[in-house]
Amino acid sequence: MGNLHLIDHPLIQHKLTLMRQKDVSTNGFRQLLAEISMLMTYEVLRDIPLHEIEIDTPLESTTGAVIDGKKLVFVSILRAGSGILEGMLSVVPSARVGHIGLYRDPKTLVAVEYYFKLPSDLAERDVVVVDPMLATGNSAVAAIDRIKEYRPRSIKFVCLLTCPEGVAAMQAAHPEVPIYTAALDRRLDEHGYIVPGLGDAGDRIFGTK
Repeated sequence: MGNLHLIDHPLIQHKLTLMRQKDVSTNGFRQLLAEISMLMTYEVLRDIPLHEIEIDTPLESTTGAVIDGKKLVFVSILRAGSGILEGMLSVVPSARVGHIGLYRDPKTLVAVEYYFKLPSDLAERDVVVVDPMLATGNSAVAAIDRIKEYRPRSIKFVCLLTCPEGVAAMQAAHPEVPIYTAALDRRLDEHGYIVPGLGDAGDRIFGTK
């Protein structure tokens, strides 16, 4: 499906199966999401630029490759994106962080923005947008529309689950933005939820239902 990257590592698939179960606790769900996010980070950042620095080992001076975390920005789509953000920051703690507040209108399913805060100078930065679910695609498309106004060096989108409808919406609006996900589920239901899915990710992360 074009620019879709399915990260199907056995550890990720095992933990995702545990997350899907309706009787997993809030704490268990949150912990599993953080663990999956950490594992996905390795693949999402596989092509991140490196530069050489000089270092001293216990035996001699040498050079080694490092990333520039200050040029990397994780952008969380509130509120559920915070669950992925936590795991990714544990791997790259030097990354900058942005937040975009969007809620889905229950009648139209259109994304409505209520908060927007990003680091400065995005033209020099690589942006990774995170949200557990790419369902209708409206929130992801709206978030990337806004981020593009600041002309970042690159944009990637990371989600836990998606479906054909969400992928199609993203690829129609932003065909050059790669999508990284742990699963491509069957479809959307009449309420705009992914099935089989795992329910409302935000409610399960924060225990609000």
